[in-house]
Amino acid sequence: MNTQSFKVPASFDKVRILVVGDVMLDRYWFGDVSRISPEAPVPVVRIEKREERLGGAANVARNIATLGGTAGLLGVVGQDEAGDTVDSLLEEMGVNRFLTRDPSISTIIKLRVIGRQQQLLRIDFEEAPTDAVLRDKLTRFNTLLPEYQVIVLSDYAKGSLVNVADMIAAAKQAGKCILVDPKGDDFSRYVGASVLTPNKSEMIRIVGSWKSEAELTEKAQKLRESLQLEALLLTRSEEGMSLYTAQEITHFPAMAREVYDVSGAGDTVIATLAVMLGAGLPIADAVALANRAGGIVVGKLGTATVSREELFG
Repeated sequence: MNTQSFKVPASFDKVRILVVGDVMLDRYWFGDVSRISPEAPVPVVRIEKREERLGGAANVARNIATLGGTAGLLGVVGQDEAGDTVDSLLEEMGVNRFLTRDPSISTIIKLRVIGRQQQLLRIDFEEAPTDAVLRDKLTRFNTLLPEYQVIVLSDYAKGSLVNVADMIAAAKQAGKCILVDPKGDDFSRYVGASVLTPNKSEMIRIVGSWKSEAELTEKAQKLRESLQLEALLLTRSEEGMSLYTAQEITHFPAMAREVYDVSGAGDTVIATLAVMLGAGLPIADAVALANRAGGIVVGKLGTATVSREELFG
């Protein structure tokens, strides 16, 4: 792709994007593995270093901020130490924080134990937000809507987006560009979004498997039309990405030189796409850059980001 074929703004700070979804904290415990436990046939990891990173919808906001966009994050965390950490990390990134603290739940945490550069174990802590908190979140969403031009709905099926259909309807009524990273067996709640970005396994769950590109195209276009989408972007890991619109079908080859860790790659893709569409780039060019960003980030460990310099360098 020739990035000179279209005009890229010198700065993305005027691109205002509101990210809504499941907010998580990713914790990494790194250590040395030198023996097997005498209690069970498992490695003993002697922890030497700990890291904390934003995960889920918070990682999307982090990626937007790293590219220079203006990001807001609307979500729910617990009234706990992990929620404080999420808030602090977002503040460091310059993300506008609209976090509701739900005292009846714990902040979602994904704890990964890593030894010799290999992930040995992941432990998840998660609870769905209460109904009262979700009602408050929808009200807050409607209040924030006029301040942002692009809306990203980051669904990890953890309970924060039960009102997603109402959010899409309100955003569409307001003329916003709406990007959705979907989850689950029912995509009907995403009707009316601008762009849907399922991965290959999510797509198979909805439309079934396919035996040829022609069959995939038929199924993808039928899904796009039934959901009234402007575009459907299918991320296909080593097969790259495929963009389906009413006007064209465009395939983008995988850009990764070496795949080290795919966690959070979808967050980077949708964040980059949101920034580029917000900056006014045509969708095919925006997807080409999102594809490049995804190829860069899978070469890094854990939930990571891509800078403007890496993307355009």
